[in-house]
Amino acid sequence: MKENNLIIKNYIQKPHLNLKVGKKLHSKYKKVFKQVNSKLKIPNQFFYLFNKNHGLSTNISDLKRFKKFNTVVLIGMGGSILGSEAIYRYFNNIKKKFYFLSDLDIVKIKKIKKKIIIKKTLFLIISKSGNTTETLSNLFYLNILKKKSKNIIVITEKKDSILFNITKKFSLFFIEHKKYIGGRYSVLSDVGLVPAYFMGINISKLRKNIYKYISSNQILKESSMKLANILLQKKIPNLVFLNYSKNLEKFLFWAQQLIAESLGKKNQGFFPIVSNVPKDHHSLLQLYLDGPKDKLFIIFSIDEKPTKKLIINKFLNKKKFFINNKSLNQIKSAQKNALISTLKKNKISFREFKLKKDNEETLGQLFSYFILETILIGKLMNINPFDQPAVEQVKVLTKKHLLK
Repeated sequence: MKENNLIIKNYIQKPHLNLKVGKKLHSKYKKVFKQVNSKLKIPNQFFYLFNKNHGLSTNISDLKRFKKFNTVVLIGMGGSILGSEAIYRYFNNIKKKFYFLSDLDIVKIKKIKKKIIIKKTLFLIISKSGNTTETLSNLFYLNILKKKSKNIIVITEKKDSILFNITKKFSLFFIEHKKYIGGRYSVLSDVGLVPAYFMGINISKLRKNIYKYISSNQILKESSMKLANILLQKKIPNLVFLNYSKNLEKFLFWAQQLIAESLGKKNQGFFPIVSNVPKDHHSLLQLYLDGPKDKLFIIFSIDEKPTKKLIINKFLNKKKFFINNKSLNQIKSAQKNALISTLKKNKISFREFKLKKDNEETLGQLFSYFILETILIGKLMNINPFDQPAVEQVKVLTKKHLLK
């Protein structure tokens, strides 16, 4: 089904779906979707994020003073940083240099410190809880905190936390992270929009198409029910993202966290794997096609502009050589189409996401689609898609080990 510049297709084989389960899910979907749609206009609740009136928590005029910085260091973990990095890598024309600190990597931090001039660098520190161990550790390691710093922006919840208390003590520029928006769902809020603004991205266009799936939408309905159906049968636990566009790689790592943390509960959930192709055609494709039938494939691609064509005949004098007069994009597209034909022939279930244009509207639409689909799947399976109880156990124990 075509959705403007985003084409979504499902090729899920009937043997992978349970008819009786499908009927129950169809009946349940109506109630679930009605509940979601009814919350669109209620402020301070998650689905208000998709309301056209939802915007930045701060004024653009207050952010303009920071636009002079041509180097930006973003410090965060998980949903606080993955969405921004996905936006940055999606576009190839961003002039400012962005560095993303999303791990405890001393080598990387040292390299960044050598490349930047602290006073001429904008630092964005993002943590929903304000107590994220890695974020705070990287912040203190950089040693950038000064009273009334003119080059630090903090995005966190307005509550008693280490980061919020630091913000008050040092009088730093503060943007409130809304309590009702979970970290992995926050890319379309200040968490993703503020960094996007400094990238020079039109944030109004980024949010322009995110509302359409809130209204009745057939592809969202079909996909949510089919994926929930597959999960409930526990026969296909692996979700393999076959990525034919380098621009989408970081988006897929964002989607990986979204799906894993939202649905990986009660001994259920997909194991999302990012696989870059055609590179992985030469390492993993044999397993994909002829190994265990426990994988659902999702193919991602962007219609890219034509590149320089390869002229082979002047080297080999073979005009009919199969890559002669073909661009690299044409070759990659042929590989993708060959894989799709093979999957169909062998009756292997897969989905396809094809972006006709690599602009703000399409990326925003892609973000919103995955957010809504994931939430709907969770609700259809009686899973809370907003919590992460197992992760919280590890966080608590980490603090206990550090206090020994």
